[in-house]
Amino acid sequence: MNHWFIMQWRIFKGGAKNFARNLTLAIAAMAVMVITLTIILFSYVANTTFSYTVSQLTDRINVSVYLKDKVASDDKQRNAFQKSIEELPSVKKVEFISKSEALEQFKEDSSNNPSLLAALNQTDNPLPASFKIWPENPNEMDPIRQFLEKPENVELQSDKTSYSGDRKAAIDKITQSAEFIRQAGIVGIVLFMIVSVMIIFNTIRMAIFNRREELQIMRLLGASTWYIRGPFVVETVIYGVISAMLSVIICNFLFVGAATAFEATSLGLLDITYAGNYFRRYYLLILTAQLAVGILIGAGSSIIATRRYLKFKTVK
Repeated sequence: MNHWFIMQWRIFKGGAKNFARNLTLAIAAMAVMVITLTIILFSYVANTTFSYTVSQLTDRINVSVYLKDKVASDDKQRNAFQKSIEELPSVKKVEFISKSEALEQFKEDSSNNPSLLAALNQTDNPLPASFKIWPENPNEMDPIRQFLEKPENVELQSDKTSYSGDRKAAIDKITQSAEFIRQAGIVGIVLFMIVSVMIIFNTIRMAIFNRREELQIMRLLGASTWYIRGPFVVETVIYGVISAMLSVIICNFLFVGAATAFEATSLGLLDITYAGNYFRRYYLLILTAQLAVGILIGAGSSIIATRRYLKFKTVK
């Protein structure tokens, strides 16, 4: 057991020496890894923030179904219609808005237009009662629209639903933009991970080429396969650990320090305040995940490189 620990310590020490010996190559490899891990972390936190922002927007997305007065006043017919809507799998919630409630809401929204309010006070309530329908998923509005456009349901409505025209275009644009942002983030992460692995792969290949005679001598003297390959893996693990810590520091500045630096709560759809709070709340988890990803990228690419360029006839 003591012999095993001594060998592991020597492998670790050999990896640390390789790191110091190939410092120029190490800096180049770590620079790419820092960029990769920073982009991965930034994309993750940004996507989480975008998802939060989009969820705030989509929670407000609803469809208004305007009822004929005779339908709204007939409790049995109205309740049956509401129940049939609620039974749709794509419907999250349905709320009934009476004529008087619609008028009060309209007056509140038009409080800055006294002439309009004066005109309303001189006439009977012209606003229809309605159902407000919230979808489970704003990307799946078609089943609701198709149900409401059935002839028997159109007969109960006084006007077209609010999911039409400009409002429909705006809702569709929000949901499509959210999906594009998520997909773009995933593609960016995958591409930079591939680039990082290729850079580290080539760095290890160059190190093996520069030390090929030394490695051949070690093999002839009876060194085991892991004793020869191990220091390269340790070296790239060091790359990953340092790069992960640097990427967390950079993203900490970007998210936690940005709100103060820019004196703003958001930049477009990126809610800086939420991103900063999210980063602080899950700091240890984020750091652990970054270290794991950095070590995985470094060790994985090193193992692949050493298996390809350090081939031995026998395994000890």
